[in-house]
Amino acid sequence: MARSEKPTLIRLNKYLADAGVTSRRKADDLIKEGYVRLNGKICREMGVRVDPYEDSITVRGKKVNPPTEMAYIAFNKPKNVVTTTSDPEDRRSVMDYFKRSKIRLFPVGRLDWATEGLLLLTNDGDFANQVSNPKSKVPKTYIAKLDGQPTAEQLDRLLHGVTIEKGGKVKALEVKRIQHGSSDKYGWVQITINEGKNRQIRKMFGKLGFDVKKLQRVAIGNLRLGRLRIGQFKELTAKDLNKIFAEKKVNAERPSGPNKQSSKRKPRKGGSHKKTTQRKRSVKK
Repeated sequence: MARSEKPTLIRLNKYLADAGVTSRRKADDLIKEGYVRLNGKICREMGVRVDPYEDSITVRGKKVNPPTEMAYIAFNKPKNVVTTTSDPEDRRSVMDYFKRSKIRLFPVGRLDWATEGLLLLTNDGDFANQVSNPKSKVPKTYIAKLDGQPTAEQLDRLLHGVTIEKGGKVKALEVKRIQHGSSDKYGWVQITINEGKNRQIRKMFGKLGFDVKKLQRVAIGNLRLGRLRIGQFKELTAKDLNKIFAEKKVNAERPSGPNKQSSKRKPRKGGSHKKTTQRKRSVKK
């Protein structure tokens, strides 16, 4: 396609993020580690600027082309699936559900192997960074099944903060018991956090003496999982994207019979994003 003028040069890490390779922060790591070549030569210069249409850029030997369009996807991740673009143990990855995609996507943040629920994918590095960066304080809401019934006092500890291994002191924005099924053996709790440390919720309940038997993310900001079935995904609209950065309301997801006693802390607001089309798909496993 002919161009009437030379495009503005952009930083290499931004180019990689915009092309859907990874987020800007992880792009910096790729550059530092020597995985990125610029016009055939290894480039470790962090601030280097490139011409998206004239320079040849590869990552691990694969050519990186300029993005043609931005994509924003909500995916209901099954359990026992890794949230990485590749896995040394050859376990099933969320990317296996998008093999037919013509757009190069990557996950926004992560859900651990055993956790299911709402996961975002995109090729927009700036968007991914805005959602996952701890400074953005985008709240994430989960439903946890515990191997016992926590007391109100125990849940209150989570609001005031507990110290977890390799995570320091962390706290919940909101936590409450919910009714789910008729068994008294297990306790069900809805909890909202905005820190996202590794296995944070499992470790928080572990400090209370409980094992998390099931964990599902049901909302990011005000964007809910809703009726999206496990293994399904849909493209997000501009309205959906704005919900991610809107102030979280109480009961982002309302399972049957929520406990009326709950507390919350208000997160910060974020920005807005452009309009996309919406479709729902079911992917063959």
